[in-house]
Amino acid sequence: MPIRQLSETMINQIAAGEVIERPASVVKELVENALDAGAARVEIVTAGGGLNLIRVTDDGSGIPEQELALAIARHCTSKLAEDIHDIRSLGFRGEALPSIGSVARLSIRSRTANSDSAAEIGIEGGRVSAVKPAAANRGTTVEVRDLFFATPARLKFMKGERAESSAISDVVKRIAIAFPAVRFTLAGSDRSTLELPAADDSPEGRLRRVAQVMGADFPDNSIAIDAMRDGVHLAGHVSIPSFSRANALQQYAYVNGRPVRDKLIAGAIRGAFADVLPRDRHAVTVLFLTLDPAIVDVNVHPAKADVRFRDPGLVRGLIVGAIREALANAGIRAATTGAAGMMAAFRPGAASYAHPGPANGHRSYEAAYRASGSAGFDPSRSPQRPLDTGFANGGFGENDQAAFDAGPLHSADARAGQDEAAEALLGMALGAARAQVHENYIVAQTTDSLVIVDQHAAHERLVYEALKNALHARAVPSQMLLLPEIVDLPEEDAERLALHSETLSRFGLAIERFGPGAVAVRETPSMLGETNVQQLVRDLADEIADNDTVDTLKERLDRIAATMACHGSVRSGRLLKAEEMNALLRQMEATPGSGTCNHGRPTYIELKLADIERLFGRR
Repeated sequence: MPIRQLSETMINQIAAGEVIERPASVVKELVENALDAGAARVEIVTAGGGLNLIRVTDDGSGIPEQELALAIARHCTSKLAEDIHDIRSLGFRGEALPSIGSVARLSIRSRTANSDSAAEIGIEGGRVSAVKPAAANRGTTVEVRDLFFATPARLKFMKGERAESSAISDVVKRIAIAFPAVRFTLAGSDRSTLELPAADDSPEGRLRRVAQVMGADFPDNSIAIDAMRDGVHLAGHVSIPSFSRANALQQYAYVNGRPVRDKLIAGAIRGAFADVLPRDRHAVTVLFLTLDPAIVDVNVHPAKADVRFRDPGLVRGLIVGAIREALANAGIRAATTGAAGMMAAFRPGAASYAHPGPANGHRSYEAAYRASGSAGFDPSRSPQRPLDTGFANGGFGENDQAAFDAGPLHSADARAGQDEAAEALLGMALGAARAQVHENYIVAQTTDSLVIVDQHAAHERLVYEALKNALHARAVPSQMLLLPEIVDLPEEDAERLALHSETLSRFGLAIERFGPGAVAVRETPSMLGETNVQQLVRDLADEIADNDTVDTLKERLDRIAATMACHGSVRSGRLLKAEEMNALLRQMEATPGSGTCNHGRPTYIELKLADIERLFGRR
């Protein structure tokens, strides 16, 4: 078959396969164009999940009439001069509009600030129509209809309308976080509307925009990040460990204002939270990286969602170090959602418990209460019983609780008799221990709240942190292999491992080069016991290739320490004295990350006095 030149339409359709993956890709490209034009207001309207209609209207600078034909021509752009390494705009390739026009019906209507009228141009399946006069306000309106009508095979790969609409909403939210001073509205065919009012571009305004997108709970459950290293600035917010999600969809990352989905950044976030979150839980994050455009490559893929850093180790180290330092400096904090859940459980009609009935499988808490009233009240089976002990003697467990008395209650009548030590405990973050209930939960009082602590989960975290500190304070003990294990690897992997051999030896893994394309393992960490040396070394080689770190080995050792901590902590069912409970509370306050256990569950819940008073109708 002879070599021939492809038509311009065919070239654009090939490009569209990379740039325009789904309707959300179209929205992303058009909204980015609007922001590059200096828009303060961006309105998006969709129908049929974006397949039938996408309309993006902005109040930006507009496109002069004589440049409309260039705007839909391939590789024509106003955003890139001569240096591909100095990219300071969201778009720069000049591919989006011609690619969209090759697979859909596209029209552009625009008016500049100095023009008395607007002009319009259209392109349908690659066929361009002439520029004509139009009526419009200052700015640009881009309308895309019948997406992929010119390439119907692509339609088979689209998801349902709801899924495509959801992807569009996610794209708009992701972009909106980086531009808090811009007002965004998104309206769909299901009559749902997303409105994000403009805020100022200060840190407070940016946090307000984040709350608009990620929910009002996030600011109260987040920690500010602000760090600089070798010209790379990192800012934003990360959630406290007890405020986590089952997936990583609420992890937002930006490089010089550009939304990205980068493996290195995602891996750094996972590494920073490795000690405080289990593998199946994910932090909620909004991180902004600002650096010289010359040391980051955003021209990796036409979709511009991937980036490459000249010094990936620097960026990863900055993210991991900044997040871990922020978590350590934040002190002990409980997620506000825990108290909100407790409040909801206490509200009339909100509580229910699973009790299989003969016909309906479950019955409500109120139904159970009515049934218990008709059958005669048994306090030992009542869900409202104060304690399991004491009812047999007709009392409320005063004798049992006397052993846990931490002093007089902080009331107006008793305050005069309270000594300074007890008063000081009330002012601590977790307060003074007042009781232990169900042989596992410590009830403490602060000056303005009630705190409930899971003693097993809390002590598990304390033991783990102590073990971990001891583990990393000195070289990890190793065990010598009777015969060295020879691991065959690609030459580049063997070289990377050799470069990190000194660091690996501190973790108890002794390796050395063994000819071309192989390493010899002579010692392994004692804590690992019998381990698959071949797999361990290959995993380390892969991680070094990806991230230039040896965290895989460290994480394995930390997981063993976590298991040891779980078995060595205070078990549920152990009665504690008042001094023991208060000592546990003080250790928690002094230990970073003690708001969650090793498995990511909260170690305590705090209920403010104001919330308690609302429960009783006092407010």
